[in-house]
Amino acid sequence: MKSLKISREIRIGLLTIITLTAFIWGFNFLKGKNIFSTQRVFYAEYENVAGLMTANAVTINGLSVGQVSAMHFHPDKPGIVVVELSMSNNVRIPKNSVARIFSSDLLGTRGIQILPGDSHEDAKSGDTLISQMQSSLQDEVNDMVQPIMAKAEKMMTSIDTVLSVISDVFNKQTRDNLVNTVESLRNTMNSLENATRSADTLMTSQKIRLARIIANVESISTNLKQNNENLSKVMANAASISDTIAQARISVTLRNLNQSVEGLSNVVGKIERGEGSLGQLVNNDKMYTELEKSSNELKLLLEDMRLNPQRYVHFSVFGRGGKRNAYSPPDTSANRKK
Repeated sequence: MKSLKISREIRIGLLTIITLTAFIWGFNFLKGKNIFSTQRVFYAEYENVAGLMTANAVTINGLSVGQVSAMHFHPDKPGIVVVELSMSNNVRIPKNSVARIFSSDLLGTRGIQILPGDSHEDAKSGDTLISQMQSSLQDEVNDMVQPIMAKAEKMMTSIDTVLSVISDVFNKQTRDNLVNTVESLRNTMNSLENATRSADTLMTSQKIRLARIIANVESISTNLKQNNENLSKVMANAASISDTIAQARISVTLRNLNQSVEGLSNVVGKIERGEGSLGQLVNNDKMYTELEKSSNELKLLLEDMRLNPQRYVHFSVFGRGGKRNAYSPPDTSANRKK
């Protein structure tokens, strides 16, 4: 009985060990960690790990190759968070690879994406990889929305300014002016309507007369069209006659003008050469002096005839009597004194 009792305790202990082992393995398996496989550990340092949690996946080209096993602050670098990455041994990680935090879905679930480098040397367990932070979807949306929001704010400011200007412009006086303008337009439209009605009435009353006028105009237009050729000939003849008359008059006038100019040139030439009386008068000083002398003597003679007419005109009723006085030149000095 005693051996049987020991055997039962052993079985209970073994069952407990197996249960605990299975529980531990299952718990780690659910966390993505296989306790029965050897893994390598890498580290990455970040200033901000917002959204990243332990057990988040570590992927290469979309394939899960490990998980985030732990996170803690760096003991020597204040504010720096050290993230521990557990990855399987069958994955080659170049030494210059980058561990980038990214958003794995639209809900913002974070993960770490390994971007393999081009180094020929592989990273060893315990090495620290180059860290990088990818903007989350929310950050990208914020980056996209931020300029739009800035433009919207500027637009709202502009709209507010426009509304203020409109409010200032459309004050009571402006509204009254608009009302008066609308009233004036209404009166103008009424006047136009009355004028149109009057024009319609006039057109109706003068319809027969207008029809006659239009008929007469059409008749005149038809006659002009039918006699277009004759009218063209008449106009051409009139133009020809006018040109002929103009040419004839111009030619005769030019001919007479040429003759007059030639005659005047001949006269001037004779005068310059001293031919004729006028030429002698212009060119011969002696003749001018004699002519002046004769003119003075004629003047004296006429003066004497005025003063002593009996010397030149003598008659008597009873016959000839008395003795004629001989002519003597008048006293020019006495005349000058008078």
